[in-house]
Amino acid sequence: MDEKLSASPHVFARRMVLKGLAGVAAMPLAVRLAYAQAGKEAPDLAQLVKDGKLPALADRLPANPLVVQPLTKVGTYGGTLHRGLRGSSDHNGILRVVGNQSLVRWDLGFTKALPNLAESWEVNPDGTEFVFHLRKGTKWSDGHPFTADDIVFSIEDCAKNTELYGSVPSQLTIAGKPVVVTKVDDFTVKFTFAAAYATYLETLATPLGQHPTLFAKHYASQFHPKYNDKVGDLVKQANLQNWADLFRAKNGDIEIPQRWGNPDKPTLDPWVVVEPYVGGATRVVMKRNPYFWQVDTEGNQLPYIDELYFGISQDVESLLLDAISGKLDIQERHINLLQNKPTLSQNKEKGGYRLIELEPSAAQQCQIYLNMCHKDPKLKAFFANKEVRQALSLGIDRGEIIELVYFGQSEPYQAGPRPGHPWYHETLARQFTDFDADQANALLDKAGYDKKDADGFRQHPDGSKIFFSIDVIPTLYADLVDVLELVKRHWVGIGIDIKVNTIERALYYTRGDSNDHDAQVWPGPGGLDPMFDPRDFFAQHPQGSRYAIPWTLWYVSNGQSGEEPPESQKQRMKLFDEARSTSDLDKRAATMKQLLDLTAEAFETVGICLAVNSFGVVKTNLINAPEKEPDSWTWPNPGPAMPQQFFFTS
Repeated sequence: MDEKLSASPHVFARRMVLKGLAGVAAMPLAVRLAYAQAGKEAPDLAQLVKDGKLPALADRLPANPLVVQPLTKVGTYGGTLHRGLRGSSDHNGILRVVGNQSLVRWDLGFTKALPNLAESWEVNPDGTEFVFHLRKGTKWSDGHPFTADDIVFSIEDCAKNTELYGSVPSQLTIAGKPVVVTKVDDFTVKFTFAAAYATYLETLATPLGQHPTLFAKHYASQFHPKYNDKVGDLVKQANLQNWADLFRAKNGDIEIPQRWGNPDKPTLDPWVVVEPYVGGATRVVMKRNPYFWQVDTEGNQLPYIDELYFGISQDVESLLLDAISGKLDIQERHINLLQNKPTLSQNKEKGGYRLIELEPSAAQQCQIYLNMCHKDPKLKAFFANKEVRQALSLGIDRGEIIELVYFGQSEPYQAGPRPGHPWYHETLARQFTDFDADQANALLDKAGYDKKDADGFRQHPDGSKIFFSIDVIPTLYADLVDVLELVKRHWVGIGIDIKVNTIERALYYTRGDSNDHDAQVWPGPGGLDPMFDPRDFFAQHPQGSRYAIPWTLWYVSNGQSGEEPPESQKQRMKLFDEARSTSDLDKRAATMKQLLDLTAEAFETVGICLAVNSFGVVKTNLINAPEKEPDSWTWPNPGPAMPQQFFFTS
């Protein structure tokens, strides 16, 4: 963890991926083995060993544990780390701290994949085969060995099972075909793809790359009909509809609350759930995993911190008050709005915390997704008209929004890689960002929406009023509510009436997943990581490409479900598959240039302004937390900074 923090998009975009033998840890094997043999452990675990209730440390660690270089210094054991969640659907707030245990992991600078549960790997010259060597002796949190069988089960029996997953996750497919995972021996597993997959190592380092290490076969197989012909009885006992519902209830998935809802489920995480994230809970509590497979440079088993305490609040104000009063040890999520920064800065001494800087990987502070696959034919026709989308964009006074909501800290922006990134696309980023109500009105007239009612609002061709709602989650992105209130006022000037629909996060997802929304907003990704979160460039993300979820379902199912998209989308889907298949960075850049050209021409989403640098609070006595880090979903901060090496000085 001694890598210099530098989220440079140039470094990120230009690195080579396929290097043959890769992932060799920095320390010699003999040194690491010596650390394991001379290892030390937390006092509570040592007492359990003494009492005969837990195996000795040498029997709990792998033969070759991952040795973590603490960011600042070797820590001491003890303490409870406090962090806040918002409501019943803030599961990724836990994932970002705990769920970082894939085959590989990001370095601190967001530039390359490092060894993790895989201690090394080889990639064939064609980039189609990845052979991973696991750490021998690694154990799940219940003490059961972690082997190649778990990975084969997780992919072949689970992720590729169409009853459990509607389609194979896109991270596991290339050229329209899913990966084939085979066991070489107990600690070696091979991933074979139908075509070159040049970005697969980095994909594994993202949250959505965790499927290979998500399910413990010895536990999860009891809920799978292939391994338990009596699973139907368990479904009835649980009062559920089918085995897939039971499996998810017991084992969760990468991005659902149930991942943290079952204390009995074995994991590979630094801490394990003891008080679960379930409906009505006011807190989630996690305690040290006695079988965790990482140590520091002096052989101390990680994590240093005994316990994680996630308090569940129902509003951002409560989280902000908790931060100001020093009740939260590390928090950026939900409180990192620019309007909160002065208050948090003024109360640093009172709260006993410092501010850290977060550099966004996102492109867009607020992206408006108009549902071009709407179930209502009239709204579908309205949103699918490119001149309408252009008019709506021109009808927004971004200068006013930036000044009032973001204190002048941004600039008008649509979508695409951030300025300074090698793939920055001027047209995609800047088109239709000037405020021009006259041109907007002219475009709407030209598009066939020239009739207005007595109040001056435009009408559909059948004479009904054009009206739609835009969903926003106030508890997650309060600034986007302010943005939309201003947009609503701006659009009155071009004859468009909208409702700013503030809803709870779970309902937001439910409406989007079922294609029941008119429009939704979210920060637009792809600013520094366009290969790993391209949801705004074409319909790629089953939850995130909110302007055309049915097109996304068509893409991820290889045309078996969803709605067939227009030709431009199909071209972009093909281009993206080509781009992630090539390790030649010049060829990849040229292919992505074609994709971004098509995105700019289609103009499917409406952006407001460039994502701005953010901040977080960290208690002054919490050591080894970085002072600056990326703010990203693909680098799910603070997880890649390895909170298991954080510790308290008092």
